[in-house]
Amino acid sequence: MKMAVLLSGTGRTLDNFHERIQAGTMQGSIGVVISNVPGVLGLEKAEKYGYPAFHARDNKAINAILADYDVELVLLAGFLKLYQPPSHLEKAVLNVHPSLIPSFCGAGYYGMRVHRAVQERGVKVSGCTVHFANEVYDEGPIVVQKCVALDDEDTPDDIATKVFAAECEAFPEAINKVHDKGVDYFWKQS
Repeated sequence: MKMAVLLSGTGRTLDNFHERIQAGTMQGSIGVVISNVPGVLGLEKAEKYGYPAFHARDNKAINAILADYDVELVLLAGFLKLYQPPSHLEKAVLNVHPSLIPSFCGAGYYGMRVHRAVQERGVKVSGCTVHFANEVYDEGPIVVQKCVALDDEDTPDDIATKVFAAECEAFPEAINKVHDKGVDYFWKQS
């Protein structure tokens, strides 16, 4: 599958994808990388890896760029806006969320906000969820979840580190599953 990566920051998840594609442990290829924030490190990394890299400020601009690429799957890799794809990609947008959905998810729950809420609640297990995105935050079909054990003394930063390590395993695993089973398989299950 040819994939587009949408990001808003440093591109740590893009690094993970690139390394795994190069190692042959993640299927698919990256056709284009787009950021809604200009000049971010993630775009510099994309260019270094040889991927076409663009800044696009809104959904309309993103979709105009995607129209020039034969993309089958859109990966939200730290993309901090609600993305509205063109109709032919409506069910082909994969996101990673830094908690075990349905906990600590929905509008307003992203990044460190999630990890602070997890720590404040005192939960003993957190993790990540890779799911298909739809028009509502964190409600699309779940593809993969990974758990991480938490210690009472974990700070939000500690939790973030543990969860990101799980994301680095879960997201490529989910992409491989989608590659093998097809997008429609997961929507039929939900």
